[in-house]
Amino acid sequence: MLRQLIILGVCAGTSMLIPIAYQSNPQAFHALLQSGAGGDSQERATPAAINTVRPKTPVQPETLTGRMVRLAADERGHFLADFKLNGRKVEALVDTGATTVAINASTARRIGISLKSSDFRHSVNTANGETRAAAVMIDRIEIGRVHVENIQAVVLDDKALSGTLIGMSFLKRLGKFEIENGTLLLAQ
Repeated sequence: MLRQLIILGVCAGTSMLIPIAYQSNPQAFHALLQSGAGGDSQERATPAAINTVRPKTPVQPETLTGRMVRLAADERGHFLADFKLNGRKVEALVDTGATTVAINASTARRIGISLKSSDFRHSVNTANGETRAAAVMIDRIEIGRVHVENIQAVVLDDKALSGTLIGMSFLKRLGKFEIENGTLLLAQ
């Protein structure tokens, strides 16, 4: 009986991961299905080919009526767009898995945030491991007509973070954000 419950739990957990896997990388998901169905070997995608897909330039947000913006996902399912941080244009990736907005030291300087090495006193865990970070406040983040002021953020060394992540410290301040049919809606 216990064995059957464990198998049922594993099956239920796995079935919940399928939609998440599809949303995060539809091309890899289709390639996996095609290879499992015995498609032509030339059409099969290798893991190396899937991992080397680079996002194209940021998608221009579709500004809707009111203070709403809709972003289309890129070919990897990521939401990459041009935001303004403290009035400066910055290419950023919307990351619902990031607790706060995260920028690197070069971007911090570009948007007017001055830091000393002693400011990097917080230890943070990233996808690349543990690193040091400085806690800062960004005066204003905007995309289209959507804008939020006084957002908590962390600054990481350029080696630890190559781009900018728009995390939950921005997203939770919105009226809503939702992902549907390959688009992300940001609304105030």
